[in-house]
Amino acid sequence: MPANLTVSNHTTQLPDTYYNFPALIFGILLIIVIICGNVLVCLSVYTENALKTTTNYFIVSLAVADLLLAVLVLPLFVYTEFQGGVWALSMAVCDGLMTMDVMLCTASIFNLCAISIDRFIAVSIPLNYNRKYVDQRQIILLSTTWVMALAVASPIMFGINDVPRRDPRECKLEDDSYVIYSSVCSFFIPCPIMLLLYLGMFRGLRRWEEARRAKLRCSIAACRKLQEAAAGLPPLSALPPPLPPVIECDLDDAQLEELEKFAPPDCPTPPGYEGGPAASVSGARAPPQRKSAKINSRERKAMRVLPVVVGVFLFCWTPFFVVHTMRALCESCDIPPNLMSIVTWLGYINSAINPIIYTIFNTEFRKFFSKFLHSCC
Repeated sequence: MPANLTVSNHTTQLPDTYYNFPALIFGILLIIVIICGNVLVCLSVYTENALKTTTNYFIVSLAVADLLLAVLVLPLFVYTEFQGGVWALSMAVCDGLMTMDVMLCTASIFNLCAISIDRFIAVSIPLNYNRKYVDQRQIILLSTTWVMALAVASPIMFGINDVPRRDPRECKLEDDSYVIYSSVCSFFIPCPIMLLLYLGMFRGLRRWEEARRAKLRCSIAACRKLQEAAAGLPPLSALPPPLPPVIECDLDDAQLEELEKFAPPDCPTPPGYEGGPAASVSGARAPPQRKSAKINSRERKAMRVLPVVVGVFLFCWTPFFVVHTMRALCESCDIPPNLMSIVTWLGYINSAINPIIYTIFNTEFRKFFSKFLHSCC
């Protein structure tokens, strides 16, 4: 949310004929990339059953925020940059721009925070987590992110930006107290909460994988004993097949997905050996079956891509919020206009990076993107 769409204390020195064509070209390309990438994200979740997970519905909400930013905010921002940083429209349009900018940037980080809460619940209490459909709790969480984002931006709609002797050639947040308030609510409070939730989530995920690996190790050991017991008996065609190569390797080096693929949940006793030693081994390892929660491979991959999204978000937006807040707190600090412009552009670039992250780290998104682009070309 740019604090100032003009180059303050410098615009009066620019000639009226100055136009920033590089900013115009770059801005148009950025808008196209953001719209195309995030539309593909929404289409992929809408059309592909493999992508219809609760995590991806939150990602769609994030993509919608980025899309609205590209449609409602970036065109006016690019136009102002093209004009050399001079605001040429009415103050009512400026206030509308500031409102949408604050709300959508806040919605983006609140959506990331909501994703971290949802993932933490999925790992902490998996038995009570609905992975197939968005339940009432998740609908409330999604709705709350947008309501709170609107609440953070609402003071602008109620006239906090309408101050006496306002420079009509500048479009910015005029109230320094509101600048600090919005920065704290939009960034400095949600980010630590989000990072702590991800830390707890990955600790829980690591414990789950260690327990799953231990269970597979016991199952594999029991299968070995069963085959060793059956080895000295007359050969039958119904004997269990040899263990796959992945089981012969060190379990600590094997991927959990490989072990789940090759290791059977039960090693049945071959017909004809119910009373023999094989049956005693098999019977000794057959605990009562009970339903347990399972975090599937696709969900684990989704969890691993989200920290990359969060990390890139922090990389893109932290410089802006630091500079933005410092500018409001320190009136005597001389912040170069070019620095303010660079950190603002960097923040907006984040909206174009998220779809690229999905295609690199998520196989299902990558397949859909490739299929869609091949069908269009």
